[in-house]
Amino acid sequence: MSIDSSVASSAASASAFDGAQPGNLPSDHPLRTRIADAVRAVRDTTPLAQSFTNFVTINLVANAQLAVGGTAAMSFLPDDVLDIAAICGATYINVGTLLPFYKDALTDIAQGLHEQGKPWVLDPVAAGLGATRTAILESFRDVPPTVVRGNASEIIVLDRMWGLADADAAADDATRPAGVESVDEVDSAIPAARRLARHLAAHSPNGQGAVAVSGAIDFVTDGTHDYRLPGGSALMTKITGAGCSLGGVVGTYLAVADPLTAAMAASLHFNRAGEIAEAAAHGPGSFQTEFLDALWNVTAEQIADSTILQ
Repeated sequence: MSIDSSVASSAASASAFDGAQPGNLPSDHPLRTRIADAVRAVRDTTPLAQSFTNFVTINLVANAQLAVGGTAAMSFLPDDVLDIAAICGATYINVGTLLPFYKDALTDIAQGLHEQGKPWVLDPVAAGLGATRTAILESFRDVPPTVVRGNASEIIVLDRMWGLADADAAADDATRPAGVESVDEVDSAIPAARRLARHLAAHSPNGQGAVAVSGAIDFVTDGTHDYRLPGGSALMTKITGAGCSLGGVVGTYLAVADPLTAAMAASLHFNRAGEIAEAAAHGPGSFQTEFLDALWNVTAEQIADSTILQ
């Protein structure tokens, strides 16, 4: 669905967290090199990343994956998804608009991806809303994704749903589901995001995982290293599928990079493209067109040179 409405306050300054003022990552930091390399690798190799995604936004997800340089495949059949997983770089699962058969299908897919050791991205859209959605997300706990991308409320609810926080932390992180929009600020989801990232890493074949929290200033963590990514456009909240398509693009990058680099590269790519598109757009309709063009045209250097607050 759309990136949460807190993006509208993207002009807000990056506040301190953990009591320390974050600073911009040095220009020669290895992470910047990995991000640039990932952008070039996607464009040079056109990796296939498949999606089991919200059918309301499926077109934008596929177009965004193509615009960053990847290849898209869409399916809703467990055997089909698992067969494609054997030949593609990563899989993206979005629980946005549910159909009755999704409950069993998504559980089977997650189990199959885990058994195959295949990387995948989860967008826990509207986590905590409804018994079926809750059952699906709970079933992922012991066969979790490689990367989770969501808004602050979804990240907090998923952390609580999987029982990763102690009782005091769960009480501090208390929130409520709010459909596809966030009712929480990104800062409030930081502890949950870290716990989730460590949980993903603990269940990963290579011991790596990452969580990306979208908001006014995005937050990305691998459970040990934390980064804030300012920028983007408030117009992302005026088109349906901005968040869904970001999840799909994380999948594209996960096909060529480690989880943290994939989450960072996708988020930065979207932020820079959003800014470029907003400058040329006259409203939501033209913004979507300009946004896809900007995803295509923004350079690896523009993405890797972005402000990255640590």
